[in-house]
Amino acid sequence: MSGAEQDRPLILGLTGSIAMGKSTVAGMFEALGVPVFDADFEVRAMQGPGGSLIAPIEAAFPGTTGPEGVDRQQLGALVFDDRDKLARLEAIVHPAVAEARRTFVYRHANAPLVVFDIPLLFEKGGTADVDRIAVVSAPPEVQCARVLARDGMTLEKFQQILNLQMPDAEKRARADFVIDTGTLPQETRKAVEELVEKLCAPLPE
Repeated sequence: MSGAEQDRPLILGLTGSIAMGKSTVAGMFEALGVPVFDADFEVRAMQGPGGSLIAPIEAAFPGTTGPEGVDRQQLGALVFDDRDKLARLEAIVHPAVAEARRTFVYRHANAPLVVFDIPLLFEKGGTADVDRIAVVSAPPEVQCARVLARDGMTLEKFQQILNLQMPDAEKRARADFVIDTGTLPQETRKAVEELVEKLCAPLPE
């Protein structure tokens, strides 16, 4: 790390495909006292009542917002199969999220480690914003069972989502660390504890 980088925490990017257990693992980091920036949570907050993204989203996609904020279901249906509209939405959301991340890092400047929980870290080119990458993974049959247990999910929807995501095998190959959630929860928790201990260890003189 350069001198400038030493003035901020080590940033671990946490990612993983749908239903791999990323949110559960993020909670394990938080339970160990590691600050976690949840990109999805931030977006929901900015799209909720009084959120900063309501006005620009309404301007770009009229009729998709109301007193409760952005109608995420309506907006999602509008952009899901339209790359141009999706790109327009991302051009509104991504800069706002990036600014929120910068504020988060500044707020936790004295922490040895922070986690950026970013579902599409590889797909959206966010790897340059983190120092290390941990991918949460589970066997395909475990992932499929978890997905189909969700309300309203079908195999067709699952396949559509997978088509938009980098294959799990490629994510694992590109990661610095792989966290297995296809095992017992206590084993996953132990792996997270060991990773935190490793990343928070002081550098040798």
